[in-house]
Amino acid sequence: MFQFFLIVGIVCIIISGVFIGAWVDGDRQRGNFYSETTEDRNSRTKIALISGLIGIIALVISGLIYFILH
Repeated sequence: MFQFFLIVGIVCIIISGVFIGAWVDGDRQRGNFYSETTEDRNSRTKIALISGLIGIIALVISGLIYFILH
């Protein structure tokens, strides 16, 4: 169970970073900002926020399971 929540948390954090654009250069970030519509930007931000929150919650649950069982 610990490994499941750990993997889910890490995958969700990676998905959140990809959607928010956390791992790109400044030039690419500016290009993406000016080439997309406000609606697209809002939907990307919403997906990133939801997956980030799920990732954080899964990592907290994983940590609790680890410390309680070990």
